[in-house]
Amino acid sequence: MGSASKVLLVVLRVWQLICSAVVLGILAAFMNRVHDANGPKDGRIIYSIVTASISTAFSIIFIAPFFYSFLAFPFDFVLFVMWLVAFCLLETRVGTHTCSSAWFNNYWGFFWGRRWRRPVFVNNTPVSSGCSQWRTVLAFAFMAMFTFIGSTILGAYVVSNRRSKNRKDRAASTTAMAANPEAEQFGGPAPMGTAGQTGGVVYTEPGTSQTGTYHTAP
Repeated sequence: MGSASKVLLVVLRVWQLICSAVVLGILAAFMNRVHDANGPKDGRIIYSIVTASISTAFSIIFIAPFFYSFLAFPFDFVLFVMWLVAFCLLETRVGTHTCSSAWFNNYWGFFWGRRWRRPVFVNNTPVSSGCSQWRTVLAFAFMAMFTFIGSTILGAYVVSNRRSKNRKDRAASTTAMAANPEAEQFGGPAPMGTAGQTGGVVYTEPGTSQTGTYHTAP
């Protein structure tokens, strides 16, 4: 786990936090206006708010460039899928028409512009409200999706490399022990003694002619 991967992870987490916070802020403000008007709650927007809330908390918790942050890559993938679904749900609401679609004019623009309080018309056409905010939501939802797939790939790569390195280290240690079994003995190699004895050393009792054998601990 090098410094480059740590820096890249922090950059991705910061972008995840920014994207999630922007989407959450705009959609929460919109739903507040819908609540004020006692309007219907769009399930797709509710789902996107939940996804943005979870992503905001997740990016804050795992923003530190420690190994546990890389281990969270399966959850990064889950959030990538959630953002993919959220973006598709929001995009299909307006299609290619975006701010000129019927849903935008009759729902998003209607409640964002608070037209239930003060209807505004120009040449008998309702003034479109909140178009830039809606485009911002779509753009940052799209970017959030890619930042999470990026952190998924990065985390899987770092964790895979770490585990591969650990396996190689264990294999090298096992090979070294097999090649030098005496290294496992306490105090190093035992001295050679007589046949059938471990570390036997012949000695003579002081003042006598008797001899004996002193055995060292194996």
